[in-house]
Amino acid sequence: MKSTLPSHETWLARLTDHLQEERYHSGTARQCIAVARSFLAFLERRRTALADAQPETVERYLKLAGRKYRERHGHSPKYEGWRCSHTNGIHMLLRMVHGQWPPAPRPANPFELYRRKQCDDFAASLVESRGLAPETVAERWDEACRFLDWLAERATVDLAGLSVGDVDVYMKHRAGPLRRPSIKGVATKLRSFLRWLHATGKTTRDLSGAVIAPSMYAFESIPSALRPQDVQRILSIARQDRTAKGLRDYAILILLARYGVRAGEITGLRLEDLDWHKEIIRIRHSKTGGTSYLPLLPEVGEAILTYLQKARPRTSSRELFIRNRAPFRAFRSGSSLYTPIRRRIDAAEVPVGGKRGPHTFRHARAVSMIRASVTLKAIGDVLGHRASDSTLVYLKLATEDLRAIALEIPAEVKQ
Repeated sequence: MKSTLPSHETWLARLTDHLQEERYHSGTARQCIAVARSFLAFLERRRTALADAQPETVERYLKLAGRKYRERHGHSPKYEGWRCSHTNGIHMLLRMVHGQWPPAPRPANPFELYRRKQCDDFAASLVESRGLAPETVAERWDEACRFLDWLAERATVDLAGLSVGDVDVYMKHRAGPLRRPSIKGVATKLRSFLRWLHATGKTTRDLSGAVIAPSMYAFESIPSALRPQDVQRILSIARQDRTAKGLRDYAILILLARYGVRAGEITGLRLEDLDWHKEIIRIRHSKTGGTSYLPLLPEVGEAILTYLQKARPRTSSRELFIRNRAPFRAFRSGSSLYTPIRRRIDAAEVPVGGKRGPHTFRHARAVSMIRASVTLKAIGDVLGHRASDSTLVYLKLATEDLRAIALEIPAEVKQ
């Protein structure tokens, strides 16, 4: 088994280089290397190649490490923190070996192999023919797999014999715990899969039209929005946090509050999108694909400049906002901002009905422009709307303004 040691040492050297490149804290790096070395020794004792390691292999190692911890300290470790410290280095090492971790589960039987091929082919077609975003493709892949699993449970995997009745029963099965918007989302994904099945000759007829979804009416709901005084309180409380994380979050909050941009447009901002000489900021609208050039307001520019000078980690990444902990990388997507923004809202003790994320600032900005008598066209341009109908939804939020123009109900009608 000694012949495997050079290979293990090579992987440890690569892991060390990776930790240094990503600027992990020296203590964290030492912990990751120590655990990875212990894991490699565990594999060697069991004559298991590193390339053959699977999630269950890691679990067996953790059980052994936990048992040794209890023998040494007389009690079990605090599970979550201990588990994280004992898996970070191992997972990094295994991502280097496998390319991803955890690896895609191996098909356990011919049906799983068949299901994966169908769903993978479906996903590939979504990318090649429609150019859908990775998140959308992943969601539709999941629904396709779920549908095929459901058919297998009913012993009706013969797609050629798929019927309208099968589709109806599946939708009823899926709709059980879901709200109307979620049911509509399931229907959209299922229709996409059924269209692909017919287009590729796997079903004799196109059953996508048989998928029944609930009707969603335009403007039927009122979106969550912050009041102007709430926005100012959140900004005021956040500005008092002068830590690196606080400076970053305040710069994000001021962008949300003053421009009403989407979360994905903030995470997509790059250093070159700021023209300091012309005092312009470029916003790439993630939903419509358009681009807006907006004036760089003094308070926004000041907040961003403070973040760049005092808080932004040193990194080769060109994205403006960077994670505050190693690995120092850009946020994965706009949804990554939901938790930090919600925490800032909670810290300000601001009551918000409904969602408590970045979009509440977008709605608040729209209302403030409506109350300032800004035209719907101008509001749509600032918010990056492609159609005026998208802007009309915010009229519902200006309830006090709508009351001012409400018509009196005639007395005879009241009676």
